[in-house]
Amino acid sequence: MNRMVKIACALLAALAASAAHGQAYPTKPIKVVIPFVAGGSSDIVGRAIGSKFQEYLGQPAVVENRPGANGSIAAEFVAKSDPDGHTILVGSIGVFSINAALFKDLRYDPLRDFAPITLAVTTPNVLVTKPDLPAKSMQELVEFAKKNPGRVSYCSSGTGSSDHLTGELFKQGAGVFALHVPYRGGAACQTDLMGNQVDISFQNLGAVTNYIKGGKMKALAVTAQTRHPQLANVPTTGEAGFPDLVVTSWQAVAAPAKTPRDVVKKLSDATVRALRSPDIRERMTQIGFDVVAGTPEEFGQFMKAEVERWKKVVQRGGIQPE
Repeated sequence: MNRMVKIACALLAALAASAAHGQAYPTKPIKVVIPFVAGGSSDIVGRAIGSKFQEYLGQPAVVENRPGANGSIAAEFVAKSDPDGHTILVGSIGVFSINAALFKDLRYDPLRDFAPITLAVTTPNVLVTKPDLPAKSMQELVEFAKKNPGRVSYCSSGTGSSDHLTGELFKQGAGVFALHVPYRGGAACQTDLMGNQVDISFQNLGAVTNYIKGGKMKALAVTAQTRHPQLANVPTTGEAGFPDLVVTSWQAVAAPAKTPRDVVKKLSDATVRALRSPDIRERMTQIGFDVVAGTPEEFGQFMKAEVERWKKVVQRGGIQPE
């Protein structure tokens, strides 16, 4: 009898330990890695999500900006991190799709090396100019560029970013030359644009809406099928005479590929809940982001389709890394 009691106690202890282990996550702060400098779209979204982790997961978020190589440095870091759910990546369309199409020596594979958590937000790009650029429309910009060959420059958040490739598509469609000036994130590009150091850029609408409304930048067109409510007076690229220049940028969340499914689910539930919370949703909407907050499976399928789409764009345009 004593032996049976000991066996039963041992089994109960094992079950209790197993249950405690399953409930333990997270056991420490969650590192939210941002592939760009502070102030850009990924940073805005990542910090907003992380601000709710203490409330929803019982552990705070620690945001870490690791800029460089269009997000590849941060993406590789997270891909190789311990798959325990304590390190996640909040990145852009460039990190999760365009890089795979553009760089042959990429040291991570977005489809193989990450466990999707959620597609967080989407936003069109908006063609913005420095305050004193003479052009007041896309057509006037094209005319200005053609009359002043080699004069126009455009900045981006990095080679291979959505703002870079949108600029390349614009150049191809308009038949003009503009000098590409890549930065280590959108915030630095925006600062120099407002400071009249560069001429134009295709920035995420959500990252520059307040600058446009404050008169620090001029907006010429939005790269969407329809006008955006935050910039209702700004025409679409189609209305401006460039119907093929439709680009939707996005931000998403992922963990290392071998992260346990139950941990991914906890992260996904907390992230979706954060994005759908009234204060975060209102903030995202006000600056031009459309909240998606879908399932891991939906984001996985979406990411695969985007990788294929941008491979075709890069191949068709003969676009090379700079």
